[in-house]
Amino acid sequence: MKIAVASKNGMVTEHFGYCESFNIFEAENNQIVKSESVPNPGHRPGFLPNFLNDMGVNVVIAGGMGGSAVSIFNDKGIEVITGAQGIAEVAAKSYLQGVLKSTGSVCHEHQHHDECGN
Repeated sequence: MKIAVASKNGMVTEHFGYCESFNIFEAENNQIVKSESVPNPGHRPGFLPNFLNDMGVNVVIAGGMGGSAVSIFNDKGIEVITGAQGIAEVAAKSYLQGVLKSTGSVCHEHQHHDECGN
């Protein structure tokens, strides 16, 4: 299983599309066995869900995410967890333990990308 966490400096970012990088965690038997940081190649409508899908990601974790991105991920069978915060690796481990649940935080105002909320 591959988990992508939208992050900046190792912390979960407020808005998926404007993250600095994606911390990619590979897990086996609910344990992280490998991790890497992949720079965000750029925020363009519809691009990042396809980019992460092509990387084999199964789960995406972010503070918030636009509704279009959520729909694309859902269409590809990729689970979306929004409302996360804190250290990216801790968020991934919490997901693997079944503790981290999505709050459904969807961003509606892209011009205010620092103000993502419910």
